[in-house]
Amino acid sequence: MSFFSVVYYILASLAYLLIFPYLLFKLRNPKYKVAIPSKFFLKENPSFKEEGIWFHTCSMGETKAIKPLVDEFKNNFPINISVITNTGFQEAKKLTTNVRYLPFEIFLPFWIKKQKVLVVMEAELWYMLFLCAKKRGAKTYLINARISDKSYASYKKFSFFYKKIFKNIDKIFAQTQIDKKRLLELGAKEVEVIGNIKLAQLPIVTKELKRVDEVLITAGSTHENEEKLILESYKKEFGKLVIVPRHPERFEKVNLLIEEYIKDKNLTYHRFSSNESFDSDIILVDKLGELNNIYAISDVVILGGAFENIGGHNPIEPAYFGCKLISGKNIFNQKSLFECVNNYILIENEELRSTLENLQNLKGAKLVQKGDINPIIEELKGL
Repeated sequence: MSFFSVVYYILASLAYLLIFPYLLFKLRNPKYKVAIPSKFFLKENPSFKEEGIWFHTCSMGETKAIKPLVDEFKNNFPINISVITNTGFQEAKKLTTNVRYLPFEIFLPFWIKKQKVLVVMEAELWYMLFLCAKKRGAKTYLINARISDKSYASYKKFSFFYKKIFKNIDKIFAQTQIDKKRLLELGAKEVEVIGNIKLAQLPIVTKELKRVDEVLITAGSTHENEEKLILESYKKEFGKLVIVPRHPERFEKVNLLIEEYIKDKNLTYHRFSSNESFDSDIILVDKLGELNNIYAISDVVILGGAFENIGGHNPIEPAYFGCKLISGKNIFNQKSLFECVNNYILIENEELRSTLENLQNLKGAKLVQKGDINPIIEELKGL
């Protein structure tokens, strides 16, 4: 190890000792009962057994984005995935059985075993991760890399440190030309621009539906309490309201809720399973696989999962179709995907009625940029 590596390891060890009491305190929270022991005490967190393609991501959004890459190589190589967050861990388990929480850096020199390739998503720039993987013989890649205007100044302040990290990264796939320029300034060796790979999996329309003459408002992927909020915020003059619950087991409950709501009101209603039209004022979509088809003809989307403490849902789908996009503020599981969208609004629950009253002032959402994973696939195949 170089002199810098030794100093860094000593400082990381001191940091570990300093945060040790805090870790014990955090363990009182059930949310961290698996993650903290895994990352900081290596409890039930062994090294990857098989030499294969090792992906490292942070949370759910980044882990979802690597699915096409996993699918491309899973039949020929062992797929190993390390993560940082609980949501990332749960998402990674859908892709492979070989999932680990990434240990704290002082454990990595003896935790990391030889892998064919290390592929790291976005801003997971851990010095020991790249150094040790490289020392064990892996080719190292950083994909979907970006450096925002806000973080660029702090990156430059510590440019000497990032040069040390980039020294152990063989190639970087960046989102934009601006990101490429900044990465090269910070010491990156080889950078290729391919766009945002989170937008490589775009929505597919499986059935073309006929557009309606009125404004079509779709409440997509709604959860408990959200349908009630949306119904109470709705007026017939806003347009037609389509409600698509997230979970099919709730279809009957939502049906009863709507039937109760329209009593003594001049509103028509039907279920999509019995009549695949949008003739009524309110339509309950109680069939699976229809959401993107309906987004394609919608003018406005109220995106569920964020008016309750769920974490939000995928904004890429309605933005792809140019819908006016409204969501609640609890988007903590989808922040990375919302960064790919322009012209959406996040509101408090009590603001929904007034927002719908001012629909004419909203702009249609747009995707910031598209992405292409094929250069990454070709690079890995070339190995």
